[in-house]
Amino acid sequence: MEDNRIGRRTVLRTAGALAAATAVTGCGTLMGTGDSRGSSGGGKKRLVVSNSGGTYNDALTKAIYEPFTKETGITVTTVNYQSAQIIAQVKQGRPQVDLLDNTLLNFQKMTRLECLEPVDHDRLKNVKGAGIAEHNLPEHAVGKNVWCSLMAYRTDSLKRIPKNWADFWNTDAFSGPRSLQSAEVDLPELEFALLADGVPLDRLYPLDVDRAFASMSRIRGGVKKFWNTGALPAVLLGRKEVVATSLWGGRADDLIKQGMPVAYQWNGARRMTNGWGIPKGADNTDAAYKLIDFSLRPEVQAAFAKLFPHGPVVPGAIKLLAEDVLATLPTSPQNLKVGFDADAVWWDKNRDAVTKRWQEWADA
Repeated sequence: MEDNRIGRRTVLRTAGALAAATAVTGCGTLMGTGDSRGSSGGGKKRLVVSNSGGTYNDALTKAIYEPFTKETGITVTTVNYQSAQIIAQVKQGRPQVDLLDNTLLNFQKMTRLECLEPVDHDRLKNVKGAGIAEHNLPEHAVGKNVWCSLMAYRTDSLKRIPKNWADFWNTDAFSGPRSLQSAEVDLPELEFALLADGVPLDRLYPLDVDRAFASMSRIRGGVKKFWNTGALPAVLLGRKEVVATSLWGGRADDLIKQGMPVAYQWNGARRMTNGWGIPKGADNTDAAYKLIDFSLRPEVQAAFAKLFPHGPVVPGAIKLLAEDVLATLPTSPQNLKVGFDADAVWWDKNRDAVTKRWQEWADA
């Protein structure tokens, strides 16, 4: 599933966040939804970017696209294409976008299918010496913001706080129905099953699939629902139908803001990175590089994180964020050390086989 993991229904941190950002960054960009293209060549003043839309696009517009246009004069038009559509366009020699915003996992697949241009990281001055993690700088992409899957639980339904996935799996000491993610919506949560079974964070990959499914079988009876939409786990928590669930970071924010007894457990969170990729054959690469580089400025990374609960990849941006914002981000110092980064290379090689096995296991 390629829609952004926060999704269209998530409200931004505060009602005034976007308005405040508008006051700071200006409103110089006319955002479009069409996919028509201007004349080719490095001097083009219009950049077509594909992203997942919704509130994610709203935050990108305020934090990145509009100030970029104000500074460079290059307007940004956004479209929402699935990677399969881009792959087909590239294979036909007619990519309809200049720049892609997608997960590094999807970019790993597109690289394997020879649909992305290699990235010349030397053209990105804001990469040099910025301290961006190596796994966020693959040959054919550039990471820009980090999201995660993690645990959320009801504080009024559990006598003790679940400190890790082993506690989540312990239905005797932490009684009550659970929910976990179905493979229908995204990657099966095999890492959580392995952590619950005692595998250390730094020894997860390559995943022991047999051990993971054996661990999943042990908790299966305590799982009320394997959720298949991003909004469902928060709904189950809000209705008190489950006492704990996995979910995508930020999905329980509305419940917490409403004063419901819900909290996150960041220990064992699975991080994944959204980034930039340039489709093979794109004819406006100069403008694409300019936008990529602009988005990696610490102040721009921080501005986006204030609007949307994805963590910066640039460590320098962390210093520009208040503690209350950092507490919600997977790349803050306190959360970074207790989570792990999904191995995009491993998942690209094994996703189809694991998903098939999941479906067989779920149907058994």
